[in-house]
Amino acid sequence: MRCLAFLLSLTLLGHAQAAPLPVEDDLEALLAEKGLVQSMGRSLGHAASDLVLTAMASLGVPYRRGGNSYDTGFDCSGFVRAIYGQTMGLLLPRRSDQQAAATRQIGRAELQPGDLVFFNTMRRAFSHVGIYVGDNKFIHSPRPGSAVRIEDMRTSYWLRRFDGARRVEPTPAE
Repeated sequence: MRCLAFLLSLTLLGHAQAAPLPVEDDLEALLAEKGLVQSMGRSLGHAASDLVLTAMASLGVPYRRGGNSYDTGFDCSGFVRAIYGQTMGLLLPRRSDQQAAATRQIGRAELQPGDLVFFNTMRRAFSHVGIYVGDNKFIHSPRPGSAVRIEDMRTSYWLRRFDGARRVEPTPAE
């Protein structure tokens, strides 16, 4: 199922070449080859690759204000919360501004797959959130009438609205 969703996402990104189904050991190489991440070996751990794959399996799920499930749809923060909960077992806050406050600020040059990227889309800081997938691309649930998709952060729309990046760091078990 994950491989099928991954191949579908590559097609949606404009990579129409037929590709063999990847085996787990070849996943990092395939992601790097398709331009989804820049340097795989050291920067993308197993958890981050699972997180990105889980997020990509959500491509096409419709936007729904307040939504937080595959069945009914997602808004941006509900999408991020669901992906982190399902993949990492972490319960992030519900709203994007709360997610920004609960995570560690990093520089744009430090971005790694699985990090959160925040944007000002509603005339207030941290009003939109997505998950960085590599190569200046992020996956998110953008707005009503749309669905979960991947976009390039270098487009003028996203460049003007970029609020910063954050890294989710699990709290140590007590």
